[in-house]
Amino acid sequence: MSREPMPDPFAGQPDWAPRPPRPIVPAPAGTVTDLRGRRLIVGFPGAGWRGDLRADDRIVQGSRTYVPAIPEQEWYRAESEQIEVFAPLVPIERVWVETLGDSGTSPSGHRDVISRLVSLDAPATRMPVPAVDVDALSGRRIVQVVEGVERRDLRAVTEVHTNADGDICVRLATELEWYRWAWSGQAPKTLEVPVHLLWIE
Repeated sequence: MSREPMPDPFAGQPDWAPRPPRPIVPAPAGTVTDLRGRRLIVGFPGAGWRGDLRADDRIVQGSRTYVPAIPEQEWYRAESEQIEVFAPLVPIERVWVETLGDSGTSPSGHRDVISRLVSLDAPATRMPVPAVDVDALSGRRIVQVVEGVERRDLRAVTEVHTNADGDICVRLATELEWYRWAWSGQAPKTLEVPVHLLWIE
Protein backbone atom coordinates (compact mmCIF):
# COMPACT_ATOMS: atom_id res chain seq x y z
CA MET A 1 0.00 0.00 0.00
CA SER A 2 1.37 3.41 -0.99
CA ARG A 3 2.04 6.08 1.63
CA GLU A 4 1.55 8.83 -0.94
CA PRO A 5 -1.37 11.14 -0.06
CA MET A 6 -4.47 10.65 -2.16
CA PRO A 7 -5.03 13.50 -4.61
CA ASP A 8 -7.97 15.76 -3.77
CA PRO A 9 -10.48 15.43 -6.64
CA PHE A 10 -12.00 18.82 -5.70
CA ALA A 11 -8.73 20.78 -5.53
CA GLY A 12 -8.88 23.94 -7.62
CA GLN A 13 -12.65 23.73 -7.97
CA PRO A 14 -14.87 26.54 -6.64
CA ASP A 15 -16.99 25.80 -3.59
CA TRP A 16 -20.71 25.21 -4.16
CA ALA A 17 -21.47 28.51 -2.43
CA PRO A 18 -20.63 31.82 -4.12
CA ARG A 19 -17.94 34.06 -2.67
CA PRO A 20 -19.34 36.87 -0.51
CA PRO A 21 -19.89 40.28 -2.11
CA ARG A 22 -17.67 43.23 -1.30
CA PRO A 23 -18.35 45.05 1.99
CA ILE A 24 -19.69 48.62 2.23
CA VAL A 25 -16.86 50.95 3.27
CA PRO A 26 -17.82 54.55 4.14
CA ALA A 27 -15.56 57.25 2.66
CA PRO A 28 -15.64 60.95 3.62
CA ALA A 29 -17.72 62.80 1.01
CA GLY A 30 -14.93 65.33 0.51
CA THR A 31 -12.78 62.56 -1.01
CA VAL A 32 -15.40 61.50 -3.58
CA THR A 33 -15.53 63.42 -6.86
CA ASP A 34 -19.01 62.66 -8.22
CA LEU A 35 -21.67 62.55 -5.49
CA ARG A 36 -24.94 62.65 -7.45
CA GLY A 37 -27.01 59.51 -6.82
CA ARG A 38 -24.51 57.96 -4.41
CA ARG A 39 -25.68 56.35 -1.16
CA LEU A 40 -24.90 58.51 1.87
CA ILE A 41 -24.41 58.15 5.60
CA VAL A 42 -24.74 61.33 7.67
CA GLY A 43 -24.17 61.98 11.34
CA PHE A 44 -21.87 63.06 14.12
CA PRO A 45 -18.87 61.18 15.49
CA GLY A 46 -19.79 59.79 18.88
CA ALA A 47 -23.51 60.50 18.41
CA GLY A 48 -24.71 58.23 15.60
CA TRP A 49 -25.32 57.70 11.89
CA ARG A 50 -28.23 57.65 9.48
CA GLY A 51 -28.29 55.91 6.11
CA ASP A 52 -30.84 55.24 3.33
CA LEU A 53 -30.04 58.63 1.80
CA ARG A 54 -28.91 59.65 -1.68
CA ALA A 55 -26.79 62.63 -2.69
CA ASP A 56 -27.34 65.38 -5.19
CA ASP A 57 -24.48 67.55 -6.49
CA ARG A 58 -22.56 69.40 -3.78
CA ILE A 59 -23.40 73.06 -3.18
CA VAL A 60 -20.92 75.76 -2.17
CA GLN A 61 -22.27 78.71 -0.17
CA GLY A 62 -19.58 81.20 0.78
CA SER A 63 -16.73 79.20 2.29
CA ARG A 64 -18.90 76.17 3.21
CA THR A 65 -19.64 73.09 1.12
CA TYR A 66 -22.90 71.19 1.60
CA VAL A 67 -24.32 67.94 0.29
CA PRO A 68 -28.07 67.70 -0.42
CA ALA A 69 -29.12 64.49 1.39
CA ILE A 70 -32.35 63.07 -0.03
CA PRO A 71 -34.23 60.15 1.59
CA GLU A 72 -33.93 57.23 -0.84
CA GLN A 73 -37.67 56.95 -1.45
CA GLU A 74 -37.83 60.62 -2.47
CA TRP A 75 -34.71 60.28 -4.63
CA TYR A 76 -36.17 57.34 -6.55
CA ARG A 77 -39.48 59.17 -6.98
CA ALA A 78 -37.74 62.32 -8.24
CA GLU A 79 -35.64 60.32 -10.71
CA SER A 80 -38.57 58.18 -11.89
CA GLU A 81 -41.16 60.94 -12.23
CA GLN A 82 -38.76 63.81 -13.00
CA ILE A 83 -40.00 65.99 -10.13
CA GLU A 84 -38.27 68.30 -7.66
CA VAL A 85 -37.96 67.20 -4.03
CA PHE A 86 -36.78 68.94 -0.87
CA ALA A 87 -33.29 68.01 0.30
CA PRO A 88 -31.71 69.28 3.52
CA LEU A 89 -28.17 70.58 3.07
CA VAL A 90 -25.67 68.74 5.27
CA PRO A 91 -22.14 70.14 5.81
CA ILE A 92 -19.77 67.96 3.80
CA GLU A 93 -17.65 67.12 6.85
CA ARG A 94 -20.68 65.27 8.31
CA VAL A 95 -21.28 63.18 5.18
CA TRP A 96 -19.80 59.82 4.17
CA VAL A 97 -20.37 57.98 0.89
CA GLU A 98 -20.94 54.23 0.73
CA THR A 99 -18.19 52.70 -1.39
CA LEU A 100 -17.41 49.07 -2.14
CA GLY A 101 -14.41 47.56 -0.38
CA ASP A 102 -12.10 44.86 -1.65
CA SER A 103 -13.43 41.38 -2.32
CA GLY A 104 -12.23 38.71 0.05
CA THR A 105 -12.19 41.03 3.08
CA SER A 106 -15.43 39.67 4.54
CA PRO A 107 -14.95 37.55 7.65
CA SER A 108 -16.34 34.04 7.51
CA GLY A 109 -18.29 32.27 10.21
CA HIS A 110 -19.90 33.59 13.37
CA ARG A 111 -18.36 36.70 14.91
CA ASP A 112 -18.65 37.26 18.65
CA VAL A 113 -19.61 40.61 20.15
CA ILE A 114 -16.02 41.62 20.92
CA SER A 115 -14.93 41.16 17.29
CA ARG A 116 -17.85 43.39 16.19
CA LEU A 117 -16.92 46.42 18.32
CA VAL A 118 -16.31 49.59 16.26
CA SER A 119 -15.03 53.11 16.72
CA LEU A 120 -17.65 55.88 16.91
CA ASP A 121 -15.36 58.29 15.02
CA ALA A 122 -16.82 57.34 11.61
CA PRO A 123 -19.52 55.04 10.22
CA ALA A 124 -18.50 51.39 10.42
CA THR A 125 -17.71 49.11 7.50
CA ARG A 126 -20.71 46.89 6.78
CA MET A 127 -19.79 43.29 6.12
CA PRO A 128 -22.20 41.20 4.03
CA VAL A 129 -24.16 38.51 5.88
CA PRO A 130 -25.53 35.40 4.13
CA ALA A 131 -29.32 35.79 3.80
CA VAL A 132 -29.73 32.20 4.97
CA ASP A 133 -28.39 33.28 8.40
CA VAL A 134 -30.83 36.19 8.88
CA ASP A 135 -34.31 35.89 10.37
CA ALA A 136 -36.06 39.06 9.14
CA LEU A 137 -35.38 39.69 5.43
CA SER A 138 -38.39 41.66 4.16
CA GLY A 139 -37.34 45.20 3.24
CA ARG A 140 -33.62 44.57 3.69
CA ARG A 141 -31.01 45.61 1.13
CA ILE A 142 -29.86 42.50 -0.74
CA VAL A 143 -26.91 41.59 -2.95
CA GLN A 144 -27.34 38.69 -5.37
CA VAL A 145 -24.11 36.96 -6.38
CA VAL A 146 -24.17 34.87 -9.55
CA GLU A 147 -20.94 33.47 -11.01
CA GLY A 148 -18.93 36.11 -9.15
CA VAL A 149 -21.05 39.04 -10.39
CA GLU A 150 -22.73 41.23 -7.76
CA ARG A 151 -26.23 42.52 -8.45
CA ARG A 152 -27.08 45.34 -6.03
CA ASP A 153 -29.91 47.85 -5.43
CA LEU A 154 -32.32 45.03 -4.58
CA ARG A 155 -34.80 44.63 -1.70
CA ALA A 156 -36.25 41.46 -0.23
CA VAL A 157 -40.06 41.45 -0.44
CA THR A 158 -40.58 38.09 1.32
CA GLU A 159 -38.99 35.98 3.98
CA VAL A 160 -37.30 32.67 3.18
CA HIS A 161 -39.85 30.18 1.80
CA THR A 162 -40.10 26.98 -0.23
CA ASN A 163 -41.28 27.41 -3.82
CA ALA A 164 -43.38 24.98 -5.88
CA ASP A 165 -40.23 23.06 -6.90
CA GLY A 166 -39.09 22.64 -3.29
CA ASP A 167 -36.26 25.19 -3.57
CA ILE A 168 -35.60 27.52 -0.63
CA CYS A 169 -36.00 31.03 -2.04
CA VAL A 170 -36.63 34.72 -1.38
CA ARG A 171 -38.57 37.06 -3.67
CA LEU A 172 -36.70 40.26 -4.64
CA ALA A 173 -37.60 43.57 -6.26
CA THR A 174 -35.39 46.32 -7.59
CA GLU A 175 -35.18 49.30 -5.26
CA LEU A 176 -37.13 51.43 -7.75
CA GLU A 177 -39.98 48.89 -7.68
CA TRP A 178 -39.74 48.64 -3.87
CA TYR A 179 -40.07 52.40 -3.36
CA ARG A 180 -42.69 52.82 -6.10
CA TRP A 181 -44.79 50.33 -4.11
CA ALA A 182 -44.70 52.80 -1.18
CA TRP A 183 -45.60 55.98 -3.08
CA SER A 184 -48.07 54.54 -5.61
CA GLY A 185 -49.45 51.38 -4.03
CA GLN A 186 -48.49 49.51 -7.22
CA ALA A 187 -47.24 46.01 -6.31
CA PRO A 188 -43.63 45.47 -7.39
CA LYS A 189 -42.45 43.07 -10.06
CA THR A 190 -40.49 40.41 -8.21
CA LEU A 191 -38.06 37.63 -8.96
CA GLU A 192 -37.68 34.42 -6.95
CA VAL A 193 -34.01 33.70 -6.18
CA PRO A 194 -32.42 30.77 -4.29
CA VAL A 195 -31.40 31.96 -0.82
CA HIS A 196 -27.81 30.65 -1.10
CA LEU A 197 -27.14 33.32 -3.78
CA LEU A 198 -28.22 36.20 -1.52
CA TRP A 199 -26.46 38.39 1.04
CA ILE A 200 -27.60 41.24 3.28
CA GLU A 201 -25.64 44.40 2.47
